[in-house]
Parts: sequence; structure tokens; C-alpha cells
Amino acid sequence: MSLDFPIRKMIHLVEEERSREGIKADPPLRKAVVAAVIHNPYAGRYHADLSEGVEFSVGLGRIMGEMALETLGEPILSYGKGGIAGIDGSQEHAVMFLSTAFANPLRQAMGGGVAWMSSATIVAVAGTPITLPLAHKDALYVRDNYDAITLHPGDAPRPDEVLVAVAVANRGRPNARMGGLAASDVEGVDGLR
Repeated sequence: MSLDFPIRKMIHLVEEERSREGIKADPPLRKAVVAAVIHNPYAGRYHADLSEGVEFSVGLGRIMGEMALETLGEPILSYGKGGIAGIDGSQEHAVMFLSTAFANPLRQAMGGGVAWMSSATIVAVAGTPITLPLAHKDALYVRDNYDAITLHPGDAPRPDEVLVAVAVANRGRPNARMGGLAASDVEGVDGLR
């Protein structure tokens, strides 16, 4: 039996921070979130095999990567992902959409990235906010890019839905001063440095 994963709606959020601590951010920090609210055919009972959801996530990753790049409106330097399974679902239902099968086409559509993509997943009622982690797309040791953005999803996810979200940013935190590897020194080979 082939399962169906229709998307009920897409959410786009953009934040632009122009100053922090009284200091102008040059360039402004832009963060964006793109989220898809998807019907969860696995909701309501245990399923050992979630492979159809993982397979669906490949195309979803490509589409959401393109949308994230368009929504941010400039090159992506940081990324992260997350999901909320509705209360008739399981945390695994959010995770199935966020695996490597999703992340590889997502990275490709966004212009690349070799670093591990941090994620957060929960089970919650509609309207529960989710805070999505951000880290440098090529080097996790760049502390200046450790950040987050919170999405307030309104009427999603319904009990039989999963919200899948991608967060992106154009730079690290304004006025970052905690040391570590500088973004200008990234080698982008091993995902760490």
C-alpha cells in the first residue's frame, strides 16, 4: 500500500536584526524559516516501517531548500532543521522527515554545506512554538554562528500532521565575541573546521 503525504500549507518567516546592544549590524542578520505542514498517515498507531515517509522527504528536502534560499534572499551561511509531530503521532514521525535522505537534497538546493545539520523534534499540540538551532553550514567549530530562531506555527500541526521546518541565516550573531574558529578561516572539508 502506498501512503499519501499531502502538504496542507507552507509557512515562511523572515527576521532581520539591524542592531544589537546599540551597535549597527553590518550586514544585518537575516534569519528565515520555511515550514511544511504535512498529513501524517502513520498517526494513531505504531508502524515499524517508516520508509515511505523517508522516501517522500527526499523531494521535500529539495523543495524546502529552494524555498529557504528564496525566502532568505541571499547566500546561506548557517542552517538547522526541526519538526513537530501532532499529538496522534510519534517523535519518530518528525525524525523520519529530517534524516540524511532529506538533508542531502536540502543542502544541495541551498548551495552546499558539509557540516552536520542540527535538529530538534517534539510531539505537541497545534500552535506549540519550536526553537530551531542554527550552526555554520561548513564548520561546526564556528561559535559565532551558534544561534536559533523560534517559529510559532499557528494552527499546526493538527493531531494527524507533522510540521517540518528548515532554518537558515546569512551570518553569525552580531557582536559575537566568544572566540573559536572565525568564519573567514573555514576550510569546509570535514564539517568541523
